[in-house]
Amino acid sequence: MPDHAKPDPVRSPLLEKARAQGIRHGYFTRVGGVSTGIYEGLNIGTGSKDDQTLVAENRRRVADWMGVPADHLLTAWQIHSPDVIVAKGPFAGERPKADAVVTDRPGIAVGASTADCGPVLFADAEARVVGAAHAGWKGALSGVLENTIVAMEGLGARRERILAVLGPSIGPANYEVGPEFVARFVDADAANAAYFAPSARDGHAMFDLNRYTVDRLRKAGVIAEGLDRCTYAEGDLFYSYRRTTHRGEPDYGRQVSAIVLEKD
Repeated sequence: MPDHAKPDPVRSPLLEKARAQGIRHGYFTRVGGVSTGIYEGLNIGTGSKDDQTLVAENRRRVADWMGVPADHLLTAWQIHSPDVIVAKGPFAGERPKADAVVTDRPGIAVGASTADCGPVLFADAEARVVGAAHAGWKGALSGVLENTIVAMEGLGARRERILAVLGPSIGPANYEVGPEFVARFVDADAANAAYFAPSARDGHAMFDLNRYTVDRLRKAGVIAEGLDRCTYAEGDLFYSYRRTTHRGEPDYGRQVSAIVLEKD
């Protein structure tokens, strides 16, 4: 892994267009963290078995890069649901269970924690509304992306102005699924068969979660694109649940993707 003292997140060219309107974002990698061993780098996973003192320091470093205090970096207790939280300030007590967070409050960085699932960052620069969604297959299929857009509209955003970018997630070359998985998607919509390609294993298929996610965003009426970065393939930069499983490792770290309305 590159040896850098500070986080150096991937940025989206599309979302960088909102930088002039005071919207800052980053798809954070493993670079710039203090965790060691299998968690080496910037592990922000409070659900991991990593030393939580190190996790807290990693989260503080992310918050610092985002320009907010540590308790103003908000990630939900993610449960692979379609549920969205509207944040008006730092969470009090236990984090709410949901898979997306939206806000119109300057100085509140909202984020999604991932390790193969898709982190999607949203911004309506004119309305000054931002959001972050954790979109694994279950959340994407059940509507977390569309629900995030609706929640942003509730704060004054307009979907035709919303920029939505899918960050690093597992790519189609590394996402093999079984027949029951394919059936679930095709039963929901026969057109979903287009997101599966044959696998080397009989009865299995390779799933393009990235294209599925971006297509759903575009069908919802927002301006969307993906970064086409694979968490499984780029082990020096990203944590991956599936890669950890294939290696037989006991646990895995998580990266975070975050967006904030900077204070005037």
